[in-house]
Amino acid sequence: MGDRYDFTATERKWQERWDALGLFLAPEKPRPDRAFYLLEMFAYPSGDLHMGHFRNYGIGDAVGRFLLMNGKDVLHPFGWDAFGLPAEGAAIKRGVHPRDWTLGNIAQSKSTLKAMGIAYDWSREITTCLPDYYKFTQWMFLLLHRRGLVYRKNAPVNWCGTCNTVLANEQVEQGTCWRCHNPVAKRELEQWYVRITDYAQRLLDGLDTLPQWPASTLAAQRNWIGRSEGAEIRFAAPGPAANPISIEVFTTRPDTLWGVTFLSVAPESEIGRRAAATAPNAAAVAAYAAEAERRTEIERTAADREKTGVATGWHVAHPCTGAPIPVYVADYVLATYGTGAVMGVPAHDERDFVFARKMGLPLQVVVLPPTGAEGFTGDVATWPTAWTAPGVMTASAPFDGRHSDEAIPAIVAWLAEQGFGRPKVTFKLRDWLISRQRYWGCPIPMIHCATCGVVPVPDEQLPVLLPETITNWIPKGRSPLADVPEFVATTCPKCGAAAQRDVDTMDTFIDSSWYHLRYVDPRNTTLPCSREAADAWLPIDLYIGGPEHANGHCLYFRFFTKVMKDAGYIDVDEPAVRLFHHGMVLDPQGRRMSKSLGNLVSPIDMMREFGSDASRIAMFFFAPSDAAISWSEDGVQGAKKLVQRVFDLVTDFVDVVAAFPVDVVGAPSSSSAKDVRRAAHEVLRRFDSAFRGDLALNTGIAAVYELLNLFPKAADVAAWSQGDRATVAESIRLLVKALAPVAPHLCEELHERLGGTGSVFREAWPTFDPAALRRDEVEIAVQVNGKIKARVTVATGATDAAHEAAAMTSDVLLSSLGGKTAKRVVVVKGRLVNFIV
Repeated sequence: MGDRYDFTATERKWQERWDALGLFLAPEKPRPDRAFYLLEMFAYPSGDLHMGHFRNYGIGDAVGRFLLMNGKDVLHPFGWDAFGLPAEGAAIKRGVHPRDWTLGNIAQSKSTLKAMGIAYDWSREITTCLPDYYKFTQWMFLLLHRRGLVYRKNAPVNWCGTCNTVLANEQVEQGTCWRCHNPVAKRELEQWYVRITDYAQRLLDGLDTLPQWPASTLAAQRNWIGRSEGAEIRFAAPGPAANPISIEVFTTRPDTLWGVTFLSVAPESEIGRRAAATAPNAAAVAAYAAEAERRTEIERTAADREKTGVATGWHVAHPCTGAPIPVYVADYVLATYGTGAVMGVPAHDERDFVFARKMGLPLQVVVLPPTGAEGFTGDVATWPTAWTAPGVMTASAPFDGRHSDEAIPAIVAWLAEQGFGRPKVTFKLRDWLISRQRYWGCPIPMIHCATCGVVPVPDEQLPVLLPETITNWIPKGRSPLADVPEFVATTCPKCGAAAQRDVDTMDTFIDSSWYHLRYVDPRNTTLPCSREAADAWLPIDLYIGGPEHANGHCLYFRFFTKVMKDAGYIDVDEPAVRLFHHGMVLDPQGRRMSKSLGNLVSPIDMMREFGSDASRIAMFFFAPSDAAISWSEDGVQGAKKLVQRVFDLVTDFVDVVAAFPVDVVGAPSSSSAKDVRRAAHEVLRRFDSAFRGDLALNTGIAAVYELLNLFPKAADVAAWSQGDRATVAESIRLLVKALAPVAPHLCEELHERLGGTGSVFREAWPTFDPAALRRDEVEIAVQVNGKIKARVTVATGATDAAHEAAAMTSDVLLSSLGGKTAKRVVVVKGRLVNFIV
């Protein structure tokens, strides 16, 4: 046994050595066949780092070190997602400036990351709240504007009364604010939108090119984009009218058109507003719309909620039959989907069925249930629910007798010929609302001129600086910047007249939608990144972060990448080749860690007590990297003991290792030496497989335990043959290199004690020997009627007869058989022999 491992001194020593060596600095011009862009989602500096950060960045660090040992030119940068509501809220609560609060948290978090020993290229650090970064956030906004992808409109928006700002659809979770979790209401405002819907099909198609993204994220984005194919059908008021109404509806079931008995429109839709003002039943419609406005979209569309509505007094003509169809305003219809109006087919849609029964509206069967379908008799009044499945069409001339599914294309074509409708593809994806009525964000680079209208700030005048002398940034339902006259007052870039700056700031998801581009060229003062730097590093080879960003950030940064490609600034269409979602870190009771529960664990406190390497090993060993873990201090205690065991083992055998060249290959003759070599190569094989595959590093750590348990004492090895001692030397060196990405400080120290120079991460990653993994003998189970009675060993690759013969040498088996002859013997080679008696 050697000295106690001093993790504090060792970690400080090697962190300073890595900085001196510039070990993690990415080359300006990487070798094309060696470039690897590794990225973890950057941190929001709302305080010091938590255990979720520790896990995320620890996984990335281990991968980065593995890549260095495999000769890759690694770009592994880091930065700070520094604008946004949490910092502003904390600053308001504490009475400090959001900038000071944010930059202080960044300094603290950066110190924690350095204590972890994370292998970042800090020369490429970015901070989104600093002018050298948000200059190009504004540049991105102007690029979108030039390409017709930004516009301003007056529309109902998601409004969080607690945060006093609007929210994008993606930031509303189950009807509540993603940040404060309070209910979200609707408010009418003029806001800036990004026309992400122009890219809906491209975003959908691109998912098919991402086989290395999690299936759950691909499915979530497909659902969020929500492509639907069908028909848009026009229902118009019958006969001449001074101010005729015409309602267009989108449906994926044009085969049920002949079953329409009413139309429903959203209260907030254009036709719904018109009804509240001019319909025969306008007063009731207006009262109903006011009530609906107080409900969230989640509440309105809940499947188990009672369906409500009010008749407008309007009727439109059925396009096929001419029959009058009543028009209702109903809050289960949303203006944000399709046209904001739906055709009511109560015989063939469950929601319409419930609504029609409540309102006393008729049901018209146009798709026949098969004979014998339970509950679906010839009398539709007795039906228990709507028949929503396909079937044979009826009362639908000229398509009677055709199967509904097969008839849809012909029906759509017929509608177009008749002038009643047209084929249509719609998407659930809505345009991205990016205006925020808050101070701590990137100013929108637009100017409002009484003569010229809304004018973009010229590129050469960027950045539009966020005023830092502001003392009152408490939100009032409008932007605090509106109360800063020196910010608001400006001149029009077109006519030179007095004008006003736009006072809203941008959604912080804009900041994080392009940050991956900035890392490749972070000091460029004219462009977000040069084409040369983009070509050298993009796309990201491995992107690591949590699954909660599937429909927000992971969608937005795909969109920005496509826009930048279309504009000719980069040559990649997707931002990341592989996306990996790490699992959550829970407390011992399986609860999410949070300040409100008081169950947070501080990474810096943990590292001070146990060391960075022990903390990392514990995190990796609890579960595969993509699975949730329950944090346990006992697990960290065990990892600390493992670190000491590895340290003791290697230092005990320094003299044995020194007696052999660094490239020695063991030639074991004894079974003990063969077991050691096999276990050492198994450690290497498991880590190699994890790093090249699912990142389940727990399997490699388990193999380290197995190796340690097999290793003989140094005194015993002294009597071993030269070939067996060479095996010890080879195995020790393999252990140190294989464990290095997981426990970097420990293994750097051990590498040096074994005579290594420089850094272990400039050593080549070893190759495991498949031959070393093969066993001469394997242990098999001996069973009687499926119950294990004994274990015996057989030669690897032995025949069935040899398996049976080996089993029969067991006295326990013979006793269990009691002289009986087996009816049948089942052999599973290398695993078991089962005697059926």
